Amino acid sequence: MSIRERISGNEAVAYAMRQINPDVFAAFPITPSTEIPQYFAQYVANGQVDTEYVTVESEHSSMSTCIGAEAAGCRAVTATSSCGLAFMYELLYVASSSRLPITLACVNRALTGPININNDHSDSMGARDAGWIQLYAENNQEAYDNYLQAMRIAETPDVRLPIMVCQDGFITSHAVENIELEEDEAVKKFVGEYNPEHALIGRDTPLAVGPYDVSPYYMEHKVQQAEAMKNAKKAILEVAADFEETFGRKYGFFEEYRMEDAEVAIVLIGSTAGTAKACIDQLRAAGRKVGLIKLRVFRPFPGEELAAALSHVKAVAVMDKSEGFSACGGPIYAETCAACYALENRPIMVNIVYGLGGRDVATGDIAKVFDHLFLLVNNGGQGPKYIHMGQRSSAPEVF
Repeated sequence: MSIRERISGNEAVAYAMRQINPDVFAAFPITPSTEIPQYFAQYVANGQVDTEYVTVESEHSSMSTCIGAEAAGCRAVTATSSCGLAFMYELLYVASSSRLPITLACVNRALTGPININNDHSDSMGARDAGWIQLYAENNQEAYDNYLQAMRIAETPDVRLPIMVCQDGFITSHAVENIELEEDEAVKKFVGEYNPEHALIGRDTPLAVGPYDVSPYYMEHKVQQAEAMKNAKKAILEVAADFEETFGRKYGFFEEYRMEDAEVAIVLIGSTAGTAKACIDQLRAAGRKVGLIKLRVFRPFPGEELAAALSHVKAVAVMDKSEGFSACGGPIYAETCAACYALENRPIMVNIVYGLGGRDVATGDIAKVFDHLFLLVNNGGQGPKYIHMGQRSSAPEVF
């Protein structure tokens, strides 16, 4: 039976960690994920878990510790944000190429520079091609639920890839919301135990991890990683179906909000979805056919499924809370455009880069995005397609 509670997103993730009781937690605090190791340290001190809590000297060491623990056959977790994740970049590739299903709680925060501690998605988007599965949450409930599902997805035998469970720094990580928590025994049963067939130690079939890969073999191993990421799509849906049957909450690759007859739509990730939903309800009440697709899974990217969901709309605004510095748009926009390229009736596509460094976005801002989409529909797609929303500069103001 679910337990009604009011907690922050960081506490929700730490609570899920306590229920799972991982073998190793490699801890190094960084804002705004600091509370996760802080809460978990209290669980360790109180004897509520028997996790080996390793206090390391940096985020690079944190991921190194997780790699060693997972290679030895343990379940290893960590948490980080921003430049902490960037400091791990070298090791992110080691973890994924070694097929080690580490679970990382990423509390999204802008990357330096200039120095900024507020939310955008530049940290995890910078790691989008590192071979990690990436899940994103709109609110505290989703942060908790995604974490409960993460290990089962990552540890699926034909997947075995590390996974990032992302939530928006401060917006969800520190905000207290109503949430449904599950009972400890139900969580333990759902997540299950981790018993890898092969490991560095303690197995009848030990193996080496991280040896030099010469050119006649390197590409084959990269293809195996690519296939594993494809397999992750099936695992995500299978785990979500079991989660729904067990706990009653439904998840998929993305959420479609009022998309059934939408003429124009927004695609985005994270907590801004709540603001967009409020705006959409207002515009629907005024008779405007608008909708939203909130991506939950960014890696593996659900390209075919997203294209199908957008196939009936006339125009789409992809909203990136990170800048790709490609001179033509952000990372979600690039992926969505590629996904829709083969559609027979391809919608007009526009990229809105917004919210960098924690810049606020309100329902009025979302309404302006929809206004721009309808303008593009009415004038045959003529108008700006790569827009930075809400900035103060000498550049022409679109919104």
